[in-house]
Amino acid sequence: MVRILKWTLGSVLLAVTALIVIYISVSKQAEPNLYDTVDKIPVKKAALVLGTAKYMVGGGKNYFYTYRIRAAVDLFKAGKVKAIVVSGDNSTKYYNETSKMQKDLIKAGVPRRYITMDPFGLRTLDSVVRAEAIFDLKDYIIVSQKFHLERALFIARAKGQKAIGFIAKDIPGTMTAYRMKAREYFARAKAFMDVYILHTVPKYDGKKEKVNYKK
Repeated sequence: MVRILKWTLGSVLLAVTALIVIYISVSKQAEPNLYDTVDKIPVKKAALVLGTAKYMVGGGKNYFYTYRIRAAVDLFKAGKVKAIVVSGDNSTKYYNETSKMQKDLIKAGVPRRYITMDPFGLRTLDSVVRAEAIFDLKDYIIVSQKFHLERALFIARAKGQKAIGFIAKDIPGTMTAYRMKAREYFARAKAFMDVYILHTVPKYDGKKEKVNYKK
């Protein structure tokens, strides 16, 4: 019994250590490619905005979503990108992230013709891999909150992409933020497994789609 207990505790300690090491490693790899001001970020052809729900389960506004849209608009209006690809989950007719993202970008002044929707970005890996496979984006800007961007950039770099990240405003000190960041430990471990062990591919592929760039 004592031997089993020691083995169990050792296994738990090893797993926790692995989660921490992967988390820190992903952050360190992403650090040189993260930008938090429009003035400093290099000009790229396009931005990939990673999707999330516009509203929380209880009906309140999801500020992760709000701030990602604002960040994308800021990049476009500053001339840092000439097109925006919004990638998210449109798995049912009742849940459509990219349509809402497109509408809100248009409301904020981004012309519809420069917004391309990827409705099959069911998870971060799908969005990043499809960015190149479907939309020919390889040297581009990913938009999300920092904790999410670090994982997205880890995947992009592992796939040979030259993506950089633009940090959308966070919502620190909230229970939602704490939950999201706690889950990120497991999400990064899953990303590591997907990239280096399981060689996971997006659920949906498809034909190449043209992105319309502002002249």
